[in-house]
Amino acid sequence: MSNTSDFYQAQADKCAVDAAASTLSQVRDRNLRAEQAWRTMAERLVQTEATRARQVAATAAKAEANAEAAAMQMDDLDR
Repeated sequence: MSNTSDFYQAQADKCAVDAAASTLSQVRDRNLRAEQAWRTMAERLVQTEATRARQVAATAAKAEANAEAAAMQMDDLDR
């Protein structure tokens, strides 16, 4: 994935600074909405990466268990 949660957080921080510096209420509101959107994207990306890591670990554990079971069956057949 080309975007990282750090990038999203940096964009949110920039929007917050821009909102604080704005004298126009519409511009300030737009920047505050953009800040919230960037923070939401960062949170979702972190959650997605954590879920993906759990799924990869579960798949690896299942593959390892299947390999061990197959090895045990081969040992039983050799006897």
